Amino acid sequence: MQNQEVMEKTEEIKKISLVELKEISIKLDLVLTPCGFEFHPFKVGWYNEQVAKSFCLPYHEDTLVYVVISTPSMFEKAFLPFVTELGCLKSTQDPLDQCMVHCFSGIKKAFPSESVITIHDFELSPSRRPKVLVQTAGHVAGAVRYYQRKDLKSDPWDPKKKVFGVCLHPLYGGWFALRGVVIFPQVVCPELKPQKPKDILQSDEELLDLLKRYNDHWQDWTFRDIIPVRERYSEQQKEYFSTKPGERKVLIEKYCIQS
Repeated sequence: MQNQEVMEKTEEIKKISLVELKEISIKLDLVLTPCGFEFHPFKVGWYNEQVAKSFCLPYHEDTLVYVVISTPSMFEKAFLPFVTELGCLKSTQDPLDQCMVHCFSGIKKAFPSESVITIHDFELSPSRRPKVLVQTAGHVAGAVRYYQRKDLKSDPWDPKKKVFGVCLHPLYGGWFALRGVVIFPQVVCPELKPQKPKDILQSDEELLDLLKRYNDHWQDWTFRDIIPVRERYSEQQKEYFSTKPGERKVLIEKYCIQS
């Protein structure tokens, strides 16, 4: 991060302590936790070290970022109230994406004197690439463990086969989603130390089983229960996500009638 633009920005940077970091986290807690989200801090540098240059975030390496994760309760706490109270059937945007935008908007309101940038998992750059790799963000924040093919000691697949990686949460297994990041571009926290993600799986066999379930049988949900979990999606939530996006309008109409 040695380009002139970033170097010029450092003059505006505010250095905070771990105590001040906790104060930021308390404000985020008030906005996000009641809606079924959790959040974890990390530094831009940790993320940039793990991604290709085209995905790097153009900020000082100590810049404060939070990854935001939806827990199983988000559907009932945030999504259903959103679609039934505010409505979104007339919009062409995905209702869940609209809900995430609505929830993230509360973050900026909580920090009126700070510059805050939010990036959602569904946002794309002009080149049609994701603006942020949320799986990597979750991993470097220590919130989830990002398991990839390269982690296998013995790889049984043809080198030409595409094998997608998958994240596991230590409490929710696969019953969660990485929703985006919150960047404080003018705030650095040099004291923040890396949190190593918990190595949830214990063997190469378990990792291979997870990757096979995720890549070949993701629709049967079993990859999400690869470990014992604290909480799963409700049956209503599973019904919604099992339904094709173009057919979810009927479900939303049903939710509105039932509310």
